[in-house]
Amino acid sequence: MANRSTRAERQPAPELPVARVCVDVPLPHLDRLFDYLVPAELHEPAQPGTRVKVRFAGQLVDGWLIERAAESAVAKLAYLEKVVSPEPVLTAEVAGLARAVADRYAGSLADVLRLAVPPRHARAEQHPARDETQPAETARQPAVAAEPPSHDTPASDDQTPRPPLPGEPGAEDHTGWAEYHAGEGFLRALRDGKAPRAVWSVLPGEDWPARIAEAAAVTLAAGRGVVAVVPDARDLDRLDAALAVNLGKGRHVTLAAGLGPAKRYRSFLAASRGQVKVVAGTRAAAFAPVADVGLVVIWDDGDDLHAEPRAPYPHAREVLLTRAQRAGAAALVAGHARTAEAQLLLETGWAREVAADRATLRRRTPVITPTGDDPQLARDPGAATARLPSLAWDAARAALKADAPVLVQVPRRGYLPSVSCATCRAPARCSACQGPLALRSSHAVPACRWCGRVAGDHVCSQCGGRGLRAAVTGARRTAEELGRAFPEIPVRTSGRDEVLTEVPAAAAVVVATPGAEPVAEGGYGAVLLLDSWALLTRADLRAGEEALRRWMTAAALARPGVSGGRVIVVADGGVPVVQALLRWDPGWHAARELAERRELRFPPAARMASLTGTAEAVADLLTAVNLPPDAELLGPVPADQDQERYLVRAPRGRAAEVAAALHLASGVRSARKAPDPVRVQVDATDLF
Repeated sequence: MANRSTRAERQPAPELPVARVCVDVPLPHLDRLFDYLVPAELHEPAQPGTRVKVRFAGQLVDGWLIERAAESAVAKLAYLEKVVSPEPVLTAEVAGLARAVADRYAGSLADVLRLAVPPRHARAEQHPARDETQPAETARQPAVAAEPPSHDTPASDDQTPRPPLPGEPGAEDHTGWAEYHAGEGFLRALRDGKAPRAVWSVLPGEDWPARIAEAAAVTLAAGRGVVAVVPDARDLDRLDAALAVNLGKGRHVTLAAGLGPAKRYRSFLAASRGQVKVVAGTRAAAFAPVADVGLVVIWDDGDDLHAEPRAPYPHAREVLLTRAQRAGAAALVAGHARTAEAQLLLETGWAREVAADRATLRRRTPVITPTGDDPQLARDPGAATARLPSLAWDAARAALKADAPVLVQVPRRGYLPSVSCATCRAPARCSACQGPLALRSSHAVPACRWCGRVAGDHVCSQCGGRGLRAAVTGARRTAEELGRAFPEIPVRTSGRDEVLTEVPAAAAVVVATPGAEPVAEGGYGAVLLLDSWALLTRADLRAGEEALRRWMTAAALARPGVSGGRVIVVADGGVPVVQALLRWDPGWHAARELAERRELRFPPAARMASLTGTAEAVADLLTAVNLPPDAELLGPVPADQDQERYLVRAPRGRAAEVAAALHLASGVRSARKAPDPVRVQVDATDLF
């Protein structure tokens, strides 16, 4: 009774007594703000951006306090139950960005906020570690000692020395950006507080983390913040080191899931509290609470790690570009290769190209040569054993003789990830689930990759044969073959089980899967790109684009041609994607790719959304959706696990209407408590 009496006697806050709350309930029909009364005792801690708990549908649930208001259109309001923490970790800018991202991807604000703000770590919030960033009185000092301190950056003598920024006294006239047309102009615009937008085609062998760090330092010197996003932890480590050199210790933080809950949350708090204005991280860092963002950067935007696998499935590139547009910030889309989306930014005039001239390109690129596939294997027994065409064999042998490492890129991990009948070449399938059979080592028994069932007594369903042969060769088998071909040379592998970061400048063979290629000191003497057919023959809209991205990423690690660097791609030189590699011209390939997609009305020339679920669930959603008249419905086609998929295609100008219609239809189904969900993905990377 005492508790009930206490609740009845609660009084609303004296000022702005209404709290508008985003309730953390992932149901589309509840995707709106709900009004609650702020009790007088919570008037001070219940500030916009704080975590709260409220009564919703009879349950105590989490929520975000988005704003305070003087009155509500609802006559009778319940009170806030609790302020979880007075720490305002959701800034108004990030809340607005999250709403825009949710609308773009036909999702809910609560889902996006779950991606944007890491889980609370109470101890980190109450006792921030001093070794994560500088103390508050030193962390807020300006990035340039010569600059007068601003109101949020008190001066301090405790500064870590750093090289002078371009344009400062003592700085060299020649910077890495001088190698690129419009490169130094991009830096000047950042220094002047402007918002340039660029697509940067990075030269082979470029120290791209240093260039990004230079751009961050110039932006910081102009008094604005920076958010830089990379695909994985290896790239983040490199960028972290470069930022420490260019900015000085404690002037930036990193955000990534691999940091662990406490360290990640401390880094997040350092940004939200204004202790640092530069944040680098993986995809979730696109929402980092950096004040007054002046530059957003994404490295290698074609990497599928930038695509969020959780609803509403946003892509880090689109989040950052949306943020730049809303905040009036500069944007830099960087990479060795170029996506069709980046090319569209150039062709629409939204961004300008930053690229080197042909003379600089010829000086920096390795010698790239195509060759054939298995029919052109050398007669040399060692080369045949290693599955190397004669040209690749000679390039590897010459590099090793010069005491330089050799990189071998193999598109598949494992030993023999796919086998076939030795007699009729039919794919070997599991008798239980029809999944593909694979071998995990030279002494292993064939087993199914789907259900794990051992198939030691496999009999081909087509011809009755019992023998097996390799259909696809993995990285471990390739390393084994190369070890026999070069018996006195160390062979190392880099892949999912163990990813190498660096290798020394010594004779060695490094076998790596795409994305796991270590950096070699001084560059590789030779880079061999094997099994190109595995990338080029994928049934995927982005097969060619992805193949070129993976090849250029590996080839960029080779020494320049004038220093003996060579790249051998085992593919037909007449294929357009191979031609783009030979000429090191990602812009030409991206323009060609975009033109073909415009003709076929494929993304990014048009907007597409996929609807995946059971046949009954998808049909139910389609009856509830009100699409624009010029939107097309394609399908159905079979999807995984007895599901089917429809595609909705619409002109880019109708994208917002399509997303809103799909979200509204999803809300209708959730309000009716439809039993089977439908996954709605806008601009999914795996549409085909």
